[in-house]
Amino acid sequence: MTAAGERFTLKATAPDMRRRRRAERRFRFISQAALILAGAVLVLLIMTIARNSVSAFRQLEIGLDLPLSEETGRASLKEAMAQAAGLSLAEDEGRALLALLGGRAAREAARQRSAALAARPPAPLGEGGKARFWLTASDDADLFLKERPADSAGEETGGRLSPLQKKALARLEAEGRTRFVLARFFFVNADSREPEYAGIRAAFVGSFLTLLITLVISFPIGMLAAIYLESFAPKNRWTDFIELNINNLAAIPSIIFGLLGLRLFLDLWGLPRSTPLVGGMALALMTLPTIIIATRAALAAIPAYIQEAALALGASSMQSVLHHVVPLALPGVMTGAIIGMARALGETAPLLMIGMVAFIAAQPSGFTDPATVLPVQIYLWSDSPERSFSSKASAAILILLLFLMAMNALAVYLRKRYEKRW
Repeated sequence: MTAAGERFTLKATAPDMRRRRRAERRFRFISQAALILAGAVLVLLIMTIARNSVSAFRQLEIGLDLPLSEETGRASLKEAMAQAAGLSLAEDEGRALLALLGGRAAREAARQRSAALAARPPAPLGEGGKARFWLTASDDADLFLKERPADSAGEETGGRLSPLQKKALARLEAEGRTRFVLARFFFVNADSREPEYAGIRAAFVGSFLTLLITLVISFPIGMLAAIYLESFAPKNRWTDFIELNINNLAAIPSIIFGLLGLRLFLDLWGLPRSTPLVGGMALALMTLPTIIIATRAALAAIPAYIQEAALALGASSMQSVLHHVVPLALPGVMTGAIIGMARALGETAPLLMIGMVAFIAAQPSGFTDPATVLPVQIYLWSDSPERSFSSKASAAILILLLFLMAMNALAVYLRKRYEKRW
């Protein structure tokens, strides 16, 4: 090419190169902006949930001086509350003061009294053989001291508390008879109609039992199906049809699997409703396509010469796959299984369809006991008219997010730690 032709070519391509570089810079800027926006939304979401959940991790307690020489009942609690508030009360006013305590205050006082009497050496007593017992406050009193809402005039409204109850709380607070402690009931109790005693323990145990059933069913079946389809199944229309349907099942809305579980496990098989057994089986149906696809991808990533070398040394096809290919693909298989289980942990729709939306106030002790799971518990608390349940729902969401992040981080670690580059 002549010099004139080269100059013409350079003049013709220079504008194109500049346009390409501008387009590349725009694309890079848009990609970085999208990542920053997604990260900012995620941080905002977590901060909002964390701010709303702080209240659920703190519980108000009221200190009352009660005699150790007699059993603690409602009358004793009324008298102690009136004395602490410096009031001489009628019967209806006594009930109003008693409403500042939780519904199980008498039982809490009885347990603390028994512990004090059984202490060796005996617990120190105050005047008249009394000791100070710290009892859980009601959710209304708890919210009043946590939020202290103000109306347009700047005065405290007190929510559902009466003027007498607000006056009594102010007196108790001034005398150092109120304190905020870690809300232990939130971690050790099951659900309750009383917000101050509601907890996530039963939902946590139910989630564990449900995921255990899901893992036991979906992992071996999904792994064996993937091994057969990838290494042993003949390539024909039938296997193409199966692969197409597996890919379609992975994109089906989760509520469809709930309908399938409702029809198959409850209507036809007659299994007990709202149990970890049925919930785990429904989630296993949903998790199977994810595990199969991830396992097939992990198996396909192993170079063919590894299996060919095993065959050349006299191994059978089954031995070459199970002894050489599968162990090398196991990190990818485990990653897919963990991601599938993380998806199952956050699912609610399939469990709602099989009846795991009931109020469960007892921790399940087996796979056939009535149970609930964390996502359903969050749904129930979010739908409750009690304001205290809103903060508990945010706290449960935060715990669920932490578990999901931990499971996904474990999947990333396994892939980075044990995955080999071919």
